Amino acid sequence: MTPSQHESNGLRVVAIGGGTGLSTLLRGLRRIVTVPGQPSHDPDFTPEEAVISDLAAVVTVTDDGGSSGRLRRDFNMLPPGDLRNCMVALSEEEDVLTKLFSHRFRAGDALGGHNFGNLFVAALTEITGDFAHAIQLASKILSTRGRIYPVTTANATLVARMVDGSLVRGETNITASRQHIAELMLDPPEAFALPETLEAIDRADLITIGPGSLYTSLITNLLVKELPQALASAKGTRVYICNLMTQANESLDLTASQHIERIYEHTGAPIFDYALINTAPFSQETLARYAAQRACAIEPDIDRIEAMGVRCITGNFALEEQVVRHDSIRVVKALLRLMADAGMPLQKSD
Repeated sequence: MTPSQHESNGLRVVAIGGGTGLSTLLRGLRRIVTVPGQPSHDPDFTPEEAVISDLAAVVTVTDDGGSSGRLRRDFNMLPPGDLRNCMVALSEEEDVLTKLFSHRFRAGDALGGHNFGNLFVAALTEITGDFAHAIQLASKILSTRGRIYPVTTANATLVARMVDGSLVRGETNITASRQHIAELMLDPPEAFALPETLEAIDRADLITIGPGSLYTSLITNLLVKELPQALASAKGTRVYICNLMTQANESLDLTASQHIERIYEHTGAPIFDYALINTAPFSQETLARYAAQRACAIEPDIDRIEAMGVRCITGNFALEEQVVRHDSIRVVKALLRLMADAGMPLQKSD
């Protein structure tokens, strides 16, 4: 696909996902988002590398556990947890806000177990009477470098059909199940994407999906009405950012190509032009630690992916710490190289 026509002062980017994977990616993308009146150069990026003129994050809203789940039940509102994390990731004051927004109250029957960030979103939802508006207002208050959209404003529940034919309701129960997921659904199924999301996808030069839990962070977004069709017909470059490790309860033993196959089974159409795949090996210590959790490094079966018509971007994209995460700077740099190779005029105009 050829990138869409865009303004001369940067790329238009849409990042879709949830959980810690999306937040990690947004931390890297935030660093090259232009803000009028502020210098855009980041020391980790050369002046010749791209700047982003418009960044939109599209975030899953099916969490039903912890503080988010309690607010969902008590206030009949959408769960704010993943959206809250994206706000923090896109904020200029991330270090301070991380401590504040993740602070969990330890005392009191009503407050105990809630974190401040979720209550902040809940308060704005009550004030505005509209969850999506509350998220936009919160982003404005926090001066985020990008817009944040819930993938839908429908209060839908995740339902999984397992390989044994049983049905499991709710994200928390699905995640806890030891059965393999055969199909993921929304109840009710009439959950529609926000018009602003569809417009952002249509105008985007670059669209990323992932990283994140295969079913509960990625596929859950793709069950929303009109979103798969928007991605299938998008004019921008569409990139799947593959996870680094399998998850015992979502992607046990699945290779990189099988992750894409599971996504396509739910979208009903191919939606990726490229897949960004980590091919660097992990230490034996890391592999042993993950094996104890019934997880392993995802096999990068590049030939099979490219046989599906998806071109691969390979390299070392991992930060190997106690918990393995993507290196957001390396990932963003790889995306910038991709867009430059596609002929995008990336450098910001004066």
